[in-house]
Amino acid sequence: MEIVTRYETNSSKETYSLGVRIGESAAPGSVYTLIGDLGVGKTVLTQGVAKGLGITGPVSSPTFTILQVYDEGRMPFYHFDVYRIGDVSEMDEIGYEDCFYGDGICIIEWANLIEELLPEHYTEIVIEKNLEKGFDYRLITMTKH
Repeated sequence: MEIVTRYETNSSKETYSLGVRIGESAAPGSVYTLIGDLGVGKTVLTQGVAKGLGITGPVSSPTFTILQVYDEGRMPFYHFDVYRIGDVSEMDEIGYEDCFYGDGICIIEWANLIEELLPEHYTEIVIEKNLEKGFDYRLITMTKH
């Protein structure tokens, strides 16, 4: 059964704050997929999640390293950016299963590129712009699978 929740934000600050709430309520073993065009706010939301987990250091998208691990919060935080994955077998090389099925939480940007590897239960977060509602408007849809 899928549970869908929608949020509307009108600034990067509001998107960040939503991320903080996600991080504060996240349980060990949670996996979140992030879907959205370039520049839509995936990294801003992720930075909020990190803050909600108690991570104080800088958080940036691991576009070239694929995985960034943050250990200083209340649980490990695994931030994936799989945009540059050429083949899903590359995920084996970085030990994705330890992250997906571990005691931390995962955020996977561009997760639609590795759909076959996703665990049975995860939360999909889709961020969309709507310029008719303003440059900074975002519709954020969270679907629990």
